Amino acid sequence: MTQTLSEAPAVTPETPDVFPVKAVDHLTFLVGNAKQAAHYYSTAFGMSLVAYRGPEQGYRDYAEYVLVSGSARFVLRGAVHAAAPGADHHARHGDGVVDIALEVPDVDAGYAHALAAGGRSVQEPTSVTDEHGTVRYAAIAAYGDTRHTLIDRSQYTGPFLPGFIRRDPIVAPAKRRFQAVDHVVGNVELGRMDEWVEFYHRVMGFTNMAEFIGDDIATDYSALMSKVVANGTRKVKFPLNEPAAGKRKSQIDEYLEFYGGPGVQHIALATNDIIASIDAMSAAGVEFLATPDSYYDDPELRARIGVVRVPIEELKERRILVDRDEDGYLLQIFTKPVQDRPTVFFELIERHGSLGFGKGNFKALFEAIEREQELRGNL
Repeated sequence: MTQTLSEAPAVTPETPDVFPVKAVDHLTFLVGNAKQAAHYYSTAFGMSLVAYRGPEQGYRDYAEYVLVSGSARFVLRGAVHAAAPGADHHARHGDGVVDIALEVPDVDAGYAHALAAGGRSVQEPTSVTDEHGTVRYAAIAAYGDTRHTLIDRSQYTGPFLPGFIRRDPIVAPAKRRFQAVDHVVGNVELGRMDEWVEFYHRVMGFTNMAEFIGDDIATDYSALMSKVVANGTRKVKFPLNEPAAGKRKSQIDEYLEFYGGPGVQHIALATNDIIASIDAMSAAGVEFLATPDSYYDDPELRARIGVVRVPIEELKERRILVDRDEDGYLLQIFTKPVQDRPTVFFELIERHGSLGFGKGNFKALFEAIEREQELRGNL
């Protein structure tokens, strides 16, 4: 494997950030039934419903539920009639992420920079206001049918956006199972990864954080290539994957086929206690990928990872992956797809210094995904 870290430096006073981004503001999922999806993410993921907008508020096309866990915010949007604008998106792609919204300090400046650098506009800068204040936003196109809304809510105190009303949680709030969105992974077509890496460089001022190619990002049957772009502070990170030549259909090929094109493959959620999160989510019905015993019994793994906060036998019991780099270590686990199409899934990640993405676990992860592909008849 080749891994190149920080090909371009993080932003410093000497290298100003041309496209400042504070954080991932929210992820908008287009789903077939937003009410049921809101219940699932409340009960299975422990998120809390905080806001709603729909026909009752005069919005005739969609029902939208806003759920939070720490700084992570999901908007679940479902069309309420077949002619709703964008309803055909769900017919093509199934449940998936349509918008990776980014909190920015200056919507107009970010939007102007993006368009001057060749970005495509989806929404010109607009302000919306209610009794809680004003939100300014704009949007640009990204890979496939994905978009980035640029949003400044610094002058707003309402539950989400003007037009949304406060809603009580669907179930009694559970102990928080994750605190933030760690990174969002996109899958693109063969030969287009570098094109989208260059898009994030040119249009949004992101820099390369890591690159993964070679044997350790492949199995006996399939392979992929991956590069990670990040904003100046490294707080917002977007790995981008494309398929590579292999004997059989890779996980990226399967995603592109069933999603109907490029899109968000998985969302990594940062947790402070991966053991408690897995136990609670498993009890609520979330299914995680299984790693074979041989992974944990490998003496090279035990030598490489050293001492971590969770004994290896507890990691083995819950099938948690572990990796260490020069900065520290991380614990991670991946769910199975959370909808019938084998597309979007989630990662839970607990970091202890490590800034990486678990490169030592790629082979084990891909083999676990391939076992699921084979069961589906898609390998």
